[in-house]
Amino acid sequence: MNTVVCIKQVPDTETLIKVQGAGIVTEGIKWVMNPYDEFAVEEALRQKEKMKAGSVAIVSLGPDRGIEAIRTGLAMGADTAVHVNDAAYYDKADPYATAAALAAAIKGLQYDAIFMGKQAIDDDAAQVPAMLAEMLGIPAITMVVKFEVAADKSTATVTREIEGGQAVVEVPLPAVFSAQKGLNEPRYASLPGIMKAKKKPVDVKTAADLGASEGPKTVVKEMTLPPARQAGKVIAGDDAAAKAKELARILHEEVKIV
Repeated sequence: MNTVVCIKQVPDTETLIKVQGAGIVTEGIKWVMNPYDEFAVEEALRQKEKMKAGSVAIVSLGPDRGIEAIRTGLAMGADTAVHVNDAAYYDKADPYATAAALAAAIKGLQYDAIFMGKQAIDDDAAQVPAMLAEMLGIPAITMVVKFEVAADKSTATVTREIEGGQAVVEVPLPAVFSAQKGLNEPRYASLPGIMKAKKKPVDVKTAADLGASEGPKTVVKEMTLPPARQAGKVIAGDDAAAKAKELARILHEEVKIV
């Protein structure tokens, strides 16, 4: 089974983020593969191992440092990679432009399925999977927690999370699948895998090489940190009715939510 996995490099969740203008201060940040993308890589590898055939290709849009996340995917077991490295394109890319670049890179590849994380933890947009599928003209199934492919690789039966439960869906292949936590347990890259990853091919492309020229549909004008949380207020006293009345007054007059 041939699969493509789209990954993104994001700031580590333990990194202290500093906002500056319409973005963040990138100096001094530890960068990692998006955690949800790790589930996607793992699932692609499991399908290849299960069928004892096929290949896994990593595709990523990002700057020079993005090669670290790509090499992580290769060290886990992926075979090849395409790195769309174009600062002029990447710096302005929103989910739409990102999907366009990924679609342009994927169109030259052979695949039965495309895996990716349900969302990136930096912008939390969760829009790229559906946009990518639309641009490629194939179905998209999001929030996948279980994946089974038919023996003839014509369809896949997947379980996806929905509000209040789960839904089981059968979909024709190829299709885009976005991975949710619980789909699997991502493996660690072994030392031999890390050494092999250094020799695996990474095809570096610019947006122009791929014919990707789609500009962003949204523009971030300013970013701000959420306001500091204020200390809570304790309503003292033993009279429950009086305390309830005081609570209602505070919510109405001070908090202004009722």
